[in-house]
Amino acid sequence: MTTPIRVVLADDERMVRTALRAILSAEPDLEVVGEAATGAEAVAVVRELRPDVVLMDVRMPQVDGIRATERILAGLAEPPRIVVVTTFENDSYVYDALRAGAAGFLLKRADADALVGAVRLVARSDTLLFPAAVRALATEHARARPAPAAWVARLTGRESEVLRLMATGLTNAEIARRMEVGAATVKTHVASVLAKTGARDRTQAVIAAYESGFLRDA
Repeated sequence: MTTPIRVVLADDERMVRTALRAILSAEPDLEVVGEAATGAEAVAVVRELRPDVVLMDVRMPQVDGIRATERILAGLAEPPRIVVVTTFENDSYVYDALRAGAAGFLLKRADADALVGAVRLVARSDTLLFPAAVRALATEHARARPAPAAWVARLTGRESEVLRLMATGLTNAEIARRMEVGAATVKTHVASVLAKTGARDRTQAVIAAYESGFLRDA
């Protein structure tokens, strides 16, 4: 039997947490193990329970979702995947949360299937969550964040191709088929891209690619 994906819910609205819990608890492979009403509580609960995924409201009292994300990722050797839950998809808070290390974001108006699918995807897949939405968000906000692109010159041709394909949301297996190489080769290229961009995962690598200008006109 597959071990359930353990989830923590962080939102200052009890009704939102209750609705999320009801949806996720109905799935046999998902388990809500804890809740938090503030960012500070979220950090404490995650450190205690060590979930696989955190659904993090971006705007909460005391400590917001951005700072909570930073503290969780900095404080744990094996941190959970964090998905920001937000009302507005073009919110600069969401972009800052992605830059801070969130694996993706989800709109509060998303239906149950999208919610469940997002949790499963970030927990067990090597693809980007909602790549088109990440692209739109990055394209809008990266313009105001010029950054040096020294790492771009260090990418090999293959690594550049892999990064562009990562940004479209392809999995390692799909990239391997597209490039006609082995999956192990793609995994090696992905690891090298993450190291050269200084990214924690694919989402941060894609954000870095937009901020550097590498993907801006892609």
